[in-house]
Amino acid sequence: MSRFDVLLGTDFDGQPVSDVDDVIYEALDDPRHRERVPGLVDLLNDHSAEIRDRFLACVALTTWAEPAGFDAVMEASRDPERVPWYDALIDRKFSVDNTFAQLSSAVSDSDHLALEKGTWEQRTEAFRALVRIADREYFDEKLGDLLDVRTVADVLPDIREVVARGTAELAARRPQRFDLATQLVDLAAAMATVDAATAVSLAQDVLSHDAGHRPLNHAVAIVQRAKTLETRRFADYLSALGDGAVRAQIREALA
Repeated sequence: MSRFDVLLGTDFDGQPVSDVDDVIYEALDDPRHRERVPGLVDLLNDHSAEIRDRFLACVALTTWAEPAGFDAVMEASRDPERVPWYDALIDRKFSVDNTFAQLSSAVSDSDHLALEKGTWEQRTEAFRALVRIADREYFDEKLGDLLDVRTVADVLPDIREVVARGTAELAARRPQRFDLATQLVDLAAAMATVDAATAVSLAQDVLSHDAGHRPLNHAVAIVQRAKTLETRRFADYLSALGDGAVRAQIREALA
């Protein structure tokens, strides 16, 4: 049995599993996962190991709220295209790297163990690192929805900065590898329950350059999440720009 099979190919009773996710998520309720952490750290840092195995070791360590996992996410975010596993997963819709989307899910899923292990601060910094590259890397419509309110409050300046950078890219009319406008709108929407006025302002900036159906559709989340004067005015703005489907969603959000 290979090192990988021992670490992530068998459950905590030693039985083989067909899906690595079964082991990763079983660990959230099984403290025996801690026995596998040293081996996974070694695998993550083993440059001779299979790239897929190293990536899954990173996902496991991150989901388990281990400092080594969060550190690896932050390191990957510093220079995404030089990460060994970059492009190891490809998104079917846009044919771009999908590993950062998976890592963002892992950071999100670590919430309970991060509180238990005292690694919440590292979790926040991992999310901050991911947010900072959201104008360049694809997150499969995950990142904005995965940011919890506590984390959003901590990374507000980073969200504002990355949405501003991305909006400048849209304004320059440069070709985009994926649906950047929708990803930026999702990040703005994540702010709605913390700072509705800024969420509306950022989303309007994005939509002023790309008011396609998908960005408009996702912008309705701001109206759903916050009931303020700014979001009611934003609802009127979206209704004026959107089609019947968008207007129907707005009516439902306001009801």
